[in-house]
Amino acid sequence: MNVRRSAAVLAAVAVIGAATPAAADPSPSPSQAFPSALYGGTDPKYDGVWRQSLALLAQDTVGVKPAAKSVQWLARQQCENGSFAAYRPDPTAACDAKTMLDTNATAAAVQALTALGGHDDVTGKAVGWLKSVQNKDGGWGYSPGGASDTNSTSVVVGALAAAGEKPDQVEKDGKSPYDALLKLALPCGGEDDGAFAFQPDKKGKLAANADATAAGVLGSLGKGMVVEPGKKSDATCEKAGTPEQAAANGAGYLTAALAKDDGHLMSALAGAEPQPDYGNTADAVVALAAQGDTAQAEKSVRWLEKNSAAWAAQSGPAAYAQLIFAAHATGTNPRDFGGADLVKQLGATGPAPQTAEKTKASDEKKEDSGSDFFGVWWYVGVCLVAGIGIGFLFTGRKKKQQQP
Repeated sequence: MNVRRSAAVLAAVAVIGAATPAAADPSPSPSQAFPSALYGGTDPKYDGVWRQSLALLAQDTVGVKPAAKSVQWLARQQCENGSFAAYRPDPTAACDAKTMLDTNATAAAVQALTALGGHDDVTGKAVGWLKSVQNKDGGWGYSPGGASDTNSTSVVVGALAAAGEKPDQVEKDGKSPYDALLKLALPCGGEDDGAFAFQPDKKGKLAANADATAAGVLGSLGKGMVVEPGKKSDATCEKAGTPEQAAANGAGYLTAALAKDDGHLMSALAGAEPQPDYGNTADAVVALAAQGDTAQAEKSVRWLEKNSAAWAAQSGPAAYAQLIFAAHATGTNPRDFGGADLVKQLGATGPAPQTAEKTKASDEKKEDSGSDFFGVWWYVGVCLVAGIGIGFLFTGRKKKQQQP
């Protein structure tokens, strides 16, 4: 999830997680001012909605009420048809045929705005649009009409579930998202038992992808980025005839991959030496916790506590959000994460949140009215290149957006 996890990213043919702290976009010059309501100081062209959604969702997860203008900015990024693009510099201008609509940004926005509450009109239209661009195999690609991939399908599943839909009943030509995910799961009995691929290659072959596997586990469980520890499963790798078995298989693959490298995942850009992949490791922690494999999740979150500070500082709000999601999933204090206050660090990348007093009053009002049905909900989620790998969390998002 580095950009779907450092700036967030889900690139099409490969996913690039937060492997190596990728070079950040240059800070804006005085003449290159970005919206004051936006989190992060780098160019939002490819990940504005994504990182804003993760930042708001992470704050909500830890009981912080985000600045009203930041929530309003996100809601106003929506196109008339319900979709979201990666970033619209002028939200008053109508979306047109040139607007690059983004299933991942749309799904992330749904998860954030549903958790925050009070935006049923926005999330309802967004869910309607997501259903309208579902592929015949039951899944979703990064862009409408694109081939289904594990990451995109899984983040949409999280959005559907957050909005009160039953993902297994959201079908196209009789196929649900779970049918699409099962087709992207590698069989048992090979070197990469139970992993998920991002997409099949041109010959239809599936290649294991750790970031896609983390996303696939969550998607198969019908969960988003914010999860509570699941019930421990002792399932071994078996033929994935159900999404639950596919999730168990994927978790087994992640556990082995994390254990092999001292509790973290590795990835490498073409021609470069493999490097620790912080964003994808955080995603794996969330996935394992959701599956109930808490022992390895806790070991890996301890590694993140010791090693992720520089990566998060360079990568920005989406990275801090990923770490907060990993901390939440394992019961780790995000305000003392290896000595760092992730909540404060995230808050420093954008507008100051509303005061604690306002937050308390708002919560009491919600409790009295009973209107906050969904309470504190959960995520999203990028892309690790099939040989590379931040991620959600993704940069890879740039590469995807530049494709015709």
